[in-house]
Amino acid sequence: MRLHIKLETLCHIIEKAREFQAKEEVVLPDSPASPTEDWALQLLADHSDDYTLLEMTHAIGGMSERQRAELVALMWLGRGDYGIEEWESAVDDAIGDYSLNAAGYLLSHPMVSDDLEEGLIAHGYSCQD
Repeated sequence: MRLHIKLETLCHIIEKAREFQAKEEVVLPDSPASPTEDWALQLLADHSDDYTLLEMTHAIGGMSERQRAELVALMWLGRGDYGIEEWESAVDDAIGDYSLNAAGYLLSHPMVSDDLEEGLIAHGYSCQD
C-alpha cells in the first residue's frame, strides 16, 4: 500500500486546497446533484487567474493517472468511504473520470484538505512531520 505521490507534493496540494477554499469569493454548492456535475469545472474557470488554484492544478496536472487516482482515493479514504484495507479498490475505482478531472473533482468537496490529511494519517503519514 505504498503511495506513488511524494509526501511533500501531497502536503503542498493540501495546503493550496485549504488556502483556496478559505477565500471569501469561493462558493461551493451545499449539495451538488452529482459528482460529475460541471459546476466544479465552472468553479475552476471562474478562478482561473487565482495563483493558489494555478499552483494546485499545476501540481495535480503533472501527475500520472495512477497518482491522480491515488489523490482521489486518499480523499475517499479520509472521509470514510473506504478503509485502508480497501486501498487498491479505491484507487481502481478512481481511475477514469475521477482521475482525469482530479483537480475539479477534489475542489468540489469543501472538506477536501481535511479528508486528504485524514487519508495520509490512515497511511501512517502526516504533513506535520
